[in-house]
Amino acid sequence: MIETIQKHRQDFNSRASSISAPEPLKQLRIDFLGKKGCVQALMKELRQVAPEEKRQRGKLINDFKKYVETQLEEKDGWLDSGRKLDSGRRLDTFSNFDTTLPGRREICGTLHPITQVMEEIKSIFLGLGFQVEEGPEIETDYYNFEALNIPKDHPARDMQDTFYVEGEAVLRTHTSPVQIHVMEDREPPLRIIAPGRVYRCDSDISHTPMFHQIEGLMVDENVSFSHLKGIMSIFLQEVFGKDTKVRFRPSFFPFTCPSAEVDIQCVICSGKGCRVCSQTGWVEILGAGMVDPAVFKFVNYDAEKWTGFAFGLGIERISMLKYGINDIRLFFENDLRFLKQF
Repeated sequence: MIETIQKHRQDFNSRASSISAPEPLKQLRIDFLGKKGCVQALMKELRQVAPEEKRQRGKLINDFKKYVETQLEEKDGWLDSGRKLDSGRRLDTFSNFDTTLPGRREICGTLHPITQVMEEIKSIFLGLGFQVEEGPEIETDYYNFEALNIPKDHPARDMQDTFYVEGEAVLRTHTSPVQIHVMEDREPPLRIIAPGRVYRCDSDISHTPMFHQIEGLMVDENVSFSHLKGIMSIFLQEVFGKDTKVRFRPSFFPFTCPSAEVDIQCVICSGKGCRVCSQTGWVEILGAGMVDPAVFKFVNYDAEKWTGFAFGLGIERISMLKYGINDIRLFFENDLRFLKQF
């Protein structure tokens, strides 16, 4: 009996020492003092003991029971004091809190201004029936230059303007190669825009080595320059306002003929003349033109049947004019003081 009680005592002490919460303590009380607990089991065994030993063993069991009760009370008191201490700490914390102070707003991120403008432009062209297409940023010389009627001796192929990767591979200088990929895979009619990152060896307050472009293409029967003027005018007036004045100036691009530079009335000075527009009242915004028949030959389109126009614009340039930003590098410095304005 003595050995049995000692074993139960050791088991009790081991379990009690590891308890730090009320629930385990409650279970320990049930296991030792409950109706089916350890002490009751010892009392039942006492019935089978000879009368001359019953008194001595009964005393051992009662002593063990009192010991368990005492230890459980002490443990419960210790846990209770801990709960009161934690509650007091919480009360102290809140007692020092001024509930009349205004709340602090959580800082939520927003889309980058370049992304905002790109999404706006895509939405406008989607409304005009165009589809969004994408392509690889590393292109071959063929898709980046040759298939777009840019000859071997063209200045754009010079290493001063183009990032050459390896062999015939280059970082695309425009998203026009996407147009070639699409025309190779599909038959007209087509209405697509190709947004994405492009790369050129240039860096100053109005140029960066990496920037964003959206280039568009429309191919169908009887497409004329009038369609180009109409689409571009609608697009620019959607971006800069219904009263925006638009003009087209003759220009040259290897992959369009005839070609044009598209200007808008300066949004900074309203056409009066300022530093941004070089006192002319007009700002160049994009390049466009009718697709050169030589480009159609590379994709096996019948130039007698199909005509089309193409255009390309820089997202950063439009963003700078839209938001009145005078240094393109601000877009890439990740300065929160700048980005929080959008």
